[in-house]
Amino acid sequence: MLRLIAALTITLFATLPARAEVEITEVTSPGGITAWLVEEPSIPFMALELRFRGGASLDAPGKRGATNLMTGLLEEGAADLDARGFARALESLAASFDYDVSDDALSVSARFLTENRDDAVELLRTSILEPTFDQVALDRVRGQVLTGLRSDSTDPDEIARAAFDKMAYGDHPYATNYRGTLESVEVLTREDMVDAHRAVFAKDRLYVGAVGDITPEELGALLDDLLGALPEQGAPQPGPAEILIEGGTTVVPFDTPQSVAIFGQAGIEQDDPDFFAARVLNQVLGAGGFESRLMTEVREKRGLTYGVYSFLVPMDHAATLQGQVASSNETVAEAVSVIRDEWARAAAEGVTEEELEAAKRYVTGAYPLRFDGNAQIARIMVGMQMLGLPIDYIATRNDKVEAVTMEDVQRVAAQLLDPEGLHFVVVGQPEGLESTVAN
Repeated sequence: MLRLIAALTITLFATLPARAEVEITEVTSPGGITAWLVEEPSIPFMALELRFRGGASLDAPGKRGATNLMTGLLEEGAADLDARGFARALESLAASFDYDVSDDALSVSARFLTENRDDAVELLRTSILEPTFDQVALDRVRGQVLTGLRSDSTDPDEIARAAFDKMAYGDHPYATNYRGTLESVEVLTREDMVDAHRAVFAKDRLYVGAVGDITPEELGALLDDLLGALPEQGAPQPGPAEILIEGGTTVVPFDTPQSVAIFGQAGIEQDDPDFFAARVLNQVLGAGGFESRLMTEVREKRGLTYGVYSFLVPMDHAATLQGQVASSNETVAEAVSVIRDEWARAAAEGVTEEELEAAKRYVTGAYPLRFDGNAQIARIMVGMQMLGLPIDYIATRNDKVEAVTMEDVQRVAAQLLDPEGLHFVVVGQPEGLESTVAN
C-alpha cells in the first residue's frame, strides 16, 4: 500500500504545472483556520502539511527534550488504539503520517487517498488531539532517544555542534540539543508529555499547506473537523537569541585521528532585503560544492580535506553563518588558516563577475528541483507562510535572485563576513591549534 502512495505521489507531481505557474489558493475554513491549497483533481490523492511554530524551543525549564519525546509518541497510540492498533489502522488506509520536530517547529505530514480521506483525517485527528502517551510506549521511545544521545556523546560532529551552540546562544533554548540530555530525558514523565502537547498544539501558531484532490470548500470542512478543537493559544514563544560567540578557536580534546571543526559567526535573517545577495555570496564562498572557493583552496589545491562547506542558518530567533570541515590532526590547523584567509579575502574583495553569474545560474536552476512531489510542495507552502512571504513568491523568487547585482554582493560581503568574529570549534587532537578562550 505504501508503494501505491509513492506511485501516486510521482504521478501527481508529473501532472502539476511548472513551478512558476503553480496556482495557490488561500482557503479559510468556516472556523477561521487558514491554509494554502494547490488543487489537483486528476489524481485521487492528497498531501497535507501542518506546522506549529515553536517546536522544541517551547520546552519548559528543566524539561529539555520533552517536545521531542512527545512528538515521538504521537503515533504510539491515540484514542482507543494502542501503538500496534494505530499502525494497523494506518496501514489499512494506505495512508502515511510523519511527525517531526525541530527547535522552531513541530510538523505533521500526511498523505492519503481520496477514497479514504474521511477515515484518514479522523485517525490523524486522534493522533493530534487524543494521544494516549501510554507509559509502556513512553519508556520504549525514551530508550530510543537515550540511545541516540549516548551515541552523540562519542560523535565528534555532535560534540562540536553542542560546543558551538552553547557558546553561540547563551541561555536560549538553541544553546542545547532539542532532544535533551541524558539527565533531562531520563526523568521526563507522562505529565511532562501532556504539558508539552498543550504548549505546542494551538491555533495561534498553526500553518497549513495542502496539495491534491480536494476543493477549497472541502478543505475548509476538513480543517475544522481535524483541527477545530485545538485550543486558541499555546505557550509563549521564546524571545530572540543574542549571538554571543566571538572570534577565536576552541579546542575540545577527543581521541580521534581526524579533527572535526564547526565554524561560524553572526548571520543574516531570511526576511532581510539583502538575504538573496547573501545567498549568492555564500554559494561562491562555501555552498557551491567543488566550485566554491573553500573547496578549491582547502581540498583541490592543498588536499587538506574531503569536503568543506559553509551555510546560512536563518532560524526563527537567531541567524548565523556557519561551516564545517574535517581534516587530519596534523593538517587541520592549516585548513583553519586557509578558511580564515578566504573569509577575509571575500570580505575585502567580494566576488568576480564570473563567480556571480555562475552562482546565480545555480541558485535559480536548482530551485525547480525542490518541487519534487506534492508533499514537498505542501511543505514549501507552509514554509512560505511561516516566513510571511506573498502567495506568488514561487513565481517571483528567481526574479529576486536575478536582480542581485555585483554591487549588492560586494556590499553584503563587506558587511556580513566578519573574519575577526569567526570562531572555530575543533574536536580532536589538532596539532598547532590551541584554544584562544577558556572552555
